[in-house]
Amino acid sequence: MTHINPVEPLLNQFNTLILDGALATELEKLGCDLDDPLWSARVLLDEPEKIRKVHHAYFEAGADIAITASYQASIEGFKKRGISKEEAKVLIRKTVELAQQARTDYWQEKMEADRPYPLVAGSVGPYGAYLADGSEYVGHYGVSDQVLYDFHKPRIEALVEAGADLLAVETIPSLQEAKVVCELLKEFPNITAWLTFTLKDATHISEGAELKECAVLLNSYSQIVALGVNCVSTELVHDAVQELKAYTQKPVIIYPNSGEDYDPETKTWQGKKHVQINTAAADWAESGAKIIGGCCRTGPEDIREVSTMLRKG
Repeated sequence: MTHINPVEPLLNQFNTLILDGALATELEKLGCDLDDPLWSARVLLDEPEKIRKVHHAYFEAGADIAITASYQASIEGFKKRGISKEEAKVLIRKTVELAQQARTDYWQEKMEADRPYPLVAGSVGPYGAYLADGSEYVGHYGVSDQVLYDFHKPRIEALVEAGADLLAVETIPSLQEAKVVCELLKEFPNITAWLTFTLKDATHISEGAELKECAVLLNSYSQIVALGVNCVSTELVHDAVQELKAYTQKPVIIYPNSGEDYDPETKTWQGKKHVQINTAAADWAESGAKIIGGCCRTGPEDIREVSTMLRKG
């Protein structure tokens, strides 16, 4: 069984890789209405060119990896819109194609010797994102392994078919879901993935399992080429990185939120605190994080600052 790890050669050449930031935040700035269970996936139906535009902006800002707009794009979610399974898979494949097109366009314009040819990571959001009730921050779904398997398989299949360089299994709140996806990946032996959890605190994932237990579990899966946390408070990142570094040799990936707090009841962000993640990024890199970017409410300006901070040497 051979699978290509696209991250390893880049980290052998570059000390840190820069991830992109929020997609939804930028789409809203472009006038997209995301008050919808499909969230940013809705734009696939109506205004796909805007997704390509956001990817391009992140490449311009210095991102080495783009995460596709498939986080909330599931067969079940599209089915509720009257979209067939085959049509839904076409749309999910399209998320990869849009990011690939943005990469091609950017690289033809500004090929740079001091940074890698960017990767496209197919986003595999959690089952909780489909529920659209904030479950990705709690994790106790109360469903069987089979339900999770059936939910994740067709989307992973579509992302792999579209030629994603790797998968971004992200915002995972439960060890059960992590295990199901890791086992499912074995059916796609040529693909690799990173897996990132949401946190309850710096040493426990959202459902309460210890972060070290999660790291030890993922160590046994060769297709998981990086692990870490995302969609968390910046205040938790330093300690979470140190905890992960103590239990894994895999590269640690982190992409926290900007600082505001999300209210799953109102589906709004509260507070005006916007953390300057570029300053914190230097600390995270020193702590051992190898792939660094932003999640909710971060934008190209944040990624540009992170890129400048981490590449200034």
